[in-house]
Amino acid sequence: MPRVPRKILLNPGPATTTDTVKEALLVPDICPREKEFVQVLQQVRSDLVQIAGGRPDSHTCVLLAGSGTAAMDAVLNSVIPPEGGVVIINNGAYGQRFVDIARCYQLPFYDLHFPWGEWPDINRLRQILDEHPQISHLAMVHHETSTGLLNPLSEIAALAGEYQVSLIVDAISSLGGVPLQVREPQIDYLLSTSNKCLQGMAGLAWVICRREALEQSSRIPARSFYLNLYQQYRHFEANGQMQFTPPVQVVYALAQAIREFRQEGPEERYRRYRRNWETLMAGLQELGFRTLLPLERQSPLLTTVLEPADPQYNFDRLHDGLYERGFTIYPGKMQANATFRLANIGALVEEDIRAFLAALKEVLMELGVTVPVRYQS
Repeated sequence: MPRVPRKILLNPGPATTTDTVKEALLVPDICPREKEFVQVLQQVRSDLVQIAGGRPDSHTCVLLAGSGTAAMDAVLNSVIPPEGGVVIINNGAYGQRFVDIARCYQLPFYDLHFPWGEWPDINRLRQILDEHPQISHLAMVHHETSTGLLNPLSEIAALAGEYQVSLIVDAISSLGGVPLQVREPQIDYLLSTSNKCLQGMAGLAWVICRREALEQSSRIPARSFYLNLYQQYRHFEANGQMQFTPPVQVVYALAQAIREFRQEGPEERYRRYRRNWETLMAGLQELGFRTLLPLERQSPLLTTVLEPADPQYNFDRLHDGLYERGFTIYPGKMQANATFRLANIGALVEEDIRAFLAALKEVLMELGVTVPVRYQS
């Protein structure tokens, strides 16, 4: 396969991939019902359970064709009983997405809302659980890519255990990037996707489920035909196949990405991402940029940068200038603050981050922006 031009993606997914992951897309055409492909699916499912820290006797992986939102949709519509309810910790765009999905299905839910980028108030969560004993589930986003916030998973899991509620964790942008164990008490459903920290291609999402909890969901009337989690699980258990047509080539690419994850090792991947982040933070500081979050709330995966107060600054022109040089940055989602976002996940190394910082300075100066950048006092 001829080498394609390498792009440095600093958006929060899809991430930059290796040439070998790209090459894995080039496989002979195959019917996804063939035993050969079923074996690939089974291996991928088993590997994903292991990567999430699950046990094969107590956990299973349900694969879904779609983006991470498909996994969010499938879990909420499939596991919340009509007589129960879900508390959604909402402190970013993807917590809000959980809320929007729950509202779409008219689920019984409680929107525990906090300002974007703020850690959740555990006492407020405790109060809701005390006042509503029928609550059966708690949903949270581990890493909020709208801000770069890493939510306090262990503390929330401990509270879920205290109240014996089932915990749903969106680990879409954190699994494989930071230490994470699905065996954390009360985590019954852990969501992720192929195109972020595992460095595969977009198009495949999954849920790592505690089998006992998933089996109990079978009594809940189906709210979706295509994204019913239990029915997808039963189909896997019966014949090892996805219930509906899978993204075949994306599965092969993910299998290769998993092999590369194992070769690097989870600890080294975390260290590499952290080195990327530390290099990025140091470079941004040198250029005068400020970040949305203080360091204690900042993940080592993504940084939200406050835009400078300079009349020559323009995000679109900055983006275009960097894109011409092979770097992709991403607009912010904040409503009250003008921001842009820089992820340092994917098949990137420190040299890529240094090259980006040099290009960032170059483009800023071309635009006539004062460097170091300035902010209003």
